[in-house]
Amino acid sequence: MQENELEILRERIRILEKEQEELREKSAEAIKIVDQIKALEFYQAEMIKLQQHIEKHGKKLIIVFEGRDAAGKGSLIGTVSRYMNPKHYRIVALGKPTTEQKTQWYYQKYVEHFPSAGEIILFDRSWYNRAMVEPVFGFCTKEEYQLFMNDVTGFERSVSRQGVILIKLYLSVKKSVQSERFEQRRVDPLRQWKLSEVDLQAQELWDEFSKMKYKMFQKTDHKHAPWHVIRSNDKHKARIEAMKLILNHFDYENRNKALSFDCEPGIIVSLEDEMQMMRDTRPDLFGNS
Repeated sequence: MQENELEILRERIRILEKEQEELREKSAEAIKIVDQIKALEFYQAEMIKLQQHIEKHGKKLIIVFEGRDAAGKGSLIGTVSRYMNPKHYRIVALGKPTTEQKTQWYYQKYVEHFPSAGEIILFDRSWYNRAMVEPVFGFCTKEEYQLFMNDVTGFERSVSRQGVILIKLYLSVKKSVQSERFEQRRVDPLRQWKLSEVDLQAQELWDEFSKMKYKMFQKTDHKHAPWHVIRSNDKHKARIEAMKLILNHFDYENRNKALSFDCEPGIIVSLEDEMQMMRDTRPDLFGNS
């Protein structure tokens, strides 16, 4: 065999070895994805039991999903509701207020979607737009913002007294992770619709959002509707832990005793720990808070 033929053969072997390694990597990734889906399904089955409990006992449940853009709110809502009966839950994601809504009581457009007995309502962003997004982008006046911050806990106490169970989730994501997810949206034609002008400004306005987040936690956490912080840099873990947190609010029938419902440290964190982390990492923003 001539030298050039040997070189061609060696190159072919190198290509085959590379392809084999790529196949091994893809296989490992596929196995990981299947394992994650199976892990989610155990808790999604519990969500079905919870929905049946809500319906059977005529309870009314609202779950608020808040967080920065690309924190994983939409995918978490999809995971939570994946197998639930669509007759007894609704996802509410409101757009820009209409001209008529701008003349109404601020909470009116949200209250219109509140649950009847036996229903679960999942808010993909909520009235807390006025605590973060609206003041940062100038979509409300300072007076409107201050009125909201003064009144929201009273509003939520009233909702709670009317028999509505209100669970407030905040998905906390790192700036670097948000940037990576924005880039994924930019280059993926199946996700490009998720990337808006507001998203494109989110990185530049990171500090402004951080300040409003901190004030929101300070002013709007209360016993009738406390904030639950979920660190969502790892989406899979955030989804598992969020379902555990929701399920742990209820003593529902036929709970799977073989499952762990203990929260994983570092994913579900106390409000105090989240705010301390913010002070520690950015003393220039929160040092005197």
